[in-house]
Amino acid sequence: MSLKASELILNEDGSIYHLGLLPHEIADTVITVGDPARVERISAYFDKIEITRMKREFCTHTGLLDGKRITVMSTGMGTDNIDIALTELDALANIDLQKKEVKNDLKALDIIRIGTTGSIREDVALDSFLVSELAMGFDGLMHFYESDSFLQAAYAEEFVKQTNWSSKKAYPYVVEGSGRLIEKFSSKDTVKGFTATNIGFYGPQGRVLRNSIPEADMNQNIAAFSFNGRSITNLEMETSGIYGMSKLLGHHAVSMNAVLANRATGEFSADPKKLVDNLIKYCLERIVS
Repeated sequence: MSLKASELILNEDGSIYHLGLLPHEIADTVITVGDPARVERISAYFDKIEITRMKREFCTHTGLLDGKRITVMSTGMGTDNIDIALTELDALANIDLQKKEVKNDLKALDIIRIGTTGSIREDVALDSFLVSELAMGFDGLMHFYESDSFLQAAYAEEFVKQTNWSSKKAYPYVVEGSGRLIEKFSSKDTVKGFTATNIGFYGPQGRVLRNSIPEADMNQNIAAFSFNGRSITNLEMETSGIYGMSKLLGHHAVSMNAVLANRATGEFSADPKKLVDNLIKYCLERIVS
């Protein structure tokens, strides 16, 4: 059955609407970053760059490293952008754009987020690499999809009870990353975490400049949550969306986080650029190994 033009939107050149990409321009291994400037910092390590594309906040480079074809794509910040980016990545892999039909043989992509995060626990050290095993989304994205089959409902229910989570906010959801990729990217140089994905950077993460917030102790309540021996370790803005959309669409995802800040101690990394570059090199080594 053909998809309607209003649902699968293509540009005049046949490329997918927001990303501006054609199917052959993406690899089966995709690195996502929030910042468009970080794309070039990663592709600078490639032996060869085949494709460069920029449309809106979506900057994409596809190339080769040690014979491995890799795509690096910026998504901008937030799970609303992740909804667009991963849906269109999947369309490039699994929909015949000319026929506007879903393919019979579906492809599973490996999706690796390389991003930054803030720890909310003293024992998650500044300048460490954190691998997200679980992600709790405060953004509500998964509630717009048929996602009950893979969401960890017990964690969300217990979190709401323990924190007295306001009904004015989106109901949280919890989703696991890919076990295979989590194992591949974990080592003695990483810590495993339970990541909370926020819908913003300031108030939603408990930061106060001029606007007041109704729960001054929100981060302390989040950090105090504990269930099945797991506690939330860090805050960022994309992981739950990446994990959720990947589960929905049959892809594998892992979120790799450079811990730039420790909100519990008030510290910030002395050299954030070096830390992110070290994480990039670490992830590229894992991808090609």
